[in-house]
Amino acid sequence: MTLIEKLLIYFVGLIMLTAGITLTILADVGAGAWDALNVGLADVIGLSVGNWVIIIGIILIFVNALLVNQKPKLFSVLAIFLIGLLIDTWLSILTPVISSESTLGKYAVFLVGMCTIALGVTIYLKPQYPQNPIDMLMLSLHDRFGWNLLVAKTVGEVAALGLALLVGGPIGIGTLVITFGIGPLIQLFDPIVTRGFRRRPWYTANTH
Repeated sequence: MTLIEKLLIYFVGLIMLTAGITLTILADVGAGAWDALNVGLADVIGLSVGNWVIIIGIILIFVNALLVNQKPKLFSVLAIFLIGLLIDTWLSILTPVISSESTLGKYAVFLVGMCTIALGVTIYLKPQYPQNPIDMLMLSLHDRFGWNLLVAKTVGEVAALGLALLVGGPIGIGTLVITFGIGPLIQLFDPIVTRGFRRRPWYTANTH
């Protein structure tokens, strides 16, 4: 597969990931732990949600390096800048559109967003291009401690949940659902996406 095709898959995954994040924020039933942290910091300190995504991401790049005892993967800054920019873009596009007042409607938006996040993560990781430092944390915990993706992702989410509570981020039922449900969803989508890509010449199956 050509470089352009690999880049296309990478960007499609990032677009899906950030659209899903935005939907879970706008559903107003509790954002994912990392997103609640970013929203809380934006409310308390200022700057946009996307800017805090970038700042937290840069910090995580160094945390991940410590976990796996390697040099910081500074190329991942590219991914986090794209994600921060895309989240701010999606917020500006979807905020006027997502305005459900019914509880059922809010949870429907939330569930669509959560599934979109999991699928987006699974897709954009496949070309093995620069990764979101949050997902690198999942992979770093997997490599460092031998945990599967489900456990590694959940541990990261629980850590972020504690920080989000400290800054008064939008915590709710949705936060708990993502904290304990996003790992299993990624674990569910991973083999499905892998089967779809495994015959592609650019794709080398990994152990994640």
